[in-house]
Amino acid sequence: MTDIDPTAVVCNPVDLAYRYQDFAGGPLRAVFREAADPSVVRYGGRYYLFASMSGGYWHSTDLRQWEFAATPDLPAGDYAPDIREVDGALVVTASRRRPGSPIFRSRAPLTEGFEQIGESTFAWWDPNVFQDDDGRTYLYWGCSDKEPLRGVEVDPATLRPIGETVDLLGGQPREHGWERNGENNRTSPPATIAEKFSARVFGTHGEAPFLEGAWVDKHRGVYYLQYAGPGTEYNVYGDGYYTATSPLGPYTASAHSPFSSKPGGFATGAGHGSTFQDEHGNWWHASTMRISVNHRFERRLGIFPAGFDDEGTLFCNQNFGDYPTLVPQGPVDPWTGISTGWMLQSYRARTLASSAAPGHGPELAVDEDIRTWWAAADTQPGHTLTLDLEETREVHAVQVNIADHQARRHKPRRPRRSPQEQPVAYRAVYAEDHPTRYLLEGSVDGERWITLHDGRDDASDRPHRLVTLPQPERLRYIRVTGIAVAWDGVFAVSGVRVFGHHDVPAPPAVTARAVRTGPLDAVVSWAATVSADGYNVRYGLAPDRLYKSWQVWASDRLELTTLNAGQDYWVAVDSYGPGGVTAGEPQFLPATP
Repeated sequence: MTDIDPTAVVCNPVDLAYRYQDFAGGPLRAVFREAADPSVVRYGGRYYLFASMSGGYWHSTDLRQWEFAATPDLPAGDYAPDIREVDGALVVTASRRRPGSPIFRSRAPLTEGFEQIGESTFAWWDPNVFQDDDGRTYLYWGCSDKEPLRGVEVDPATLRPIGETVDLLGGQPREHGWERNGENNRTSPPATIAEKFSARVFGTHGEAPFLEGAWVDKHRGVYYLQYAGPGTEYNVYGDGYYTATSPLGPYTASAHSPFSSKPGGFATGAGHGSTFQDEHGNWWHASTMRISVNHRFERRLGIFPAGFDDEGTLFCNQNFGDYPTLVPQGPVDPWTGISTGWMLQSYRARTLASSAAPGHGPELAVDEDIRTWWAAADTQPGHTLTLDLEETREVHAVQVNIADHQARRHKPRRPRRSPQEQPVAYRAVYAEDHPTRYLLEGSVDGERWITLHDGRDDASDRPHRLVTLPQPERLRYIRVTGIAVAWDGVFAVSGVRVFGHHDVPAPPAVTARAVRTGPLDAVVSWAATVSADGYNVRYGLAPDRLYKSWQVWASDRLELTTLNAGQDYWVAVDSYGPGGVTAGEPQFLPATP
């Protein structure tokens, strides 16, 4: 694609000033960054994004640049906040395990804030409010491996129930492969103290999935009840959906589930989100992406193109879902109108660092895994990480992803006021006064350097900054120099990702061989080609509707674990490298081995 406006390009994870959480005490003690469970709506010509444990919300006029607004009138530490438009105003509520969840409303959030209009009369977790075309309003909720997702009609002014509660859907891990717990939908017994504690408290590692994150949209008279599973800490965390012709069902499972699924690539996970339209009528899906290293709730946000096909199927385009994406300025096809065409140039590049902490060598900054990182050996400023691409490439953008290496408590505990008072178990704060800052440079020969981003005086907190160049540059070397680190910590980078073009052809096509190994599983294999960095496995219910994908690196097979029982599929494997992508031909995968 030519004539790309670099200011119109974004890249997942969404680059927000994610809030630091400080969980003190118990086996889950940790300091980590988090935002998850995004609710996004467009209201008054502006997008509003609420996410868990954020102490405020983000807003944007263009889906490119997001500005944070603190909300002292809202609870700072709520999980899964829900925002929807009801009777011309924004209504916000969040999760409570007991009655009394506060309900807020605003017609002008930026100038007037929010006022409390009531509180819940019963316990709900992961709430979602939906107002139908006729003004009738419904509340959906649920987050459990034991209880179903439920719904009830409510008074739009108070959210008090005015009807009977209806059980809507529950987990079916023996029918829906993607709902099975575990990394790659495979479980293992909890081994560490933290895992055992988590299993006891949250109910993970069993057979039943955690189903959560209800979100309802209406399209052409059909209600789409979206939900997440099986667990936020897994790479297969995704969203499925059921459909009905009335708001409270009965609902029928879609064979196209999961419609949002990103189990491979740099940052994985695409569950518990919201589906919304932009000003041009294009659909988008915001969802949760996981890191889950410092803590199982160490998470980020992703926003992906989405839509409905001519048969009413809800889909999400997550092919190369953490590569640079265009935010269109008009209606577009979500499959053909959002790609920049820029390919990753830095996979397994040669690396050199001024120092490295044990187990965190510089090669981990180019392995395309957000869960691994290079870390400097000490807290001194000036540590460098240099990438050698071996040949000059046409560089259009560089994404620098900051890691929280051995994050330390950044705010002292409040002293006890009495012998009976318990110590504070939770603290949260942003890094706005202590951002990680760095200098990003490029070079052709490793001697003369040009500045790509000068962060020496930059006070912004940008943990996933995408530096898009005004004009592409021919470069061989990329260097990052640490200037300052949040909370005086260690400069650490989980990914320096260089995007652009290389003067080599795209790798040759490969042919997929897909074999069903069980009702919910298949093995997809292909003959690897030396010029490919990796492969994108696309699959779906018809050869022209391969809506789901699973990106893999340097492999010749994939265990496909996200299938539904009794369902035929089609599978294609695309090869890709720095020179481009070559699409594979779809192959039939029958429902039975």
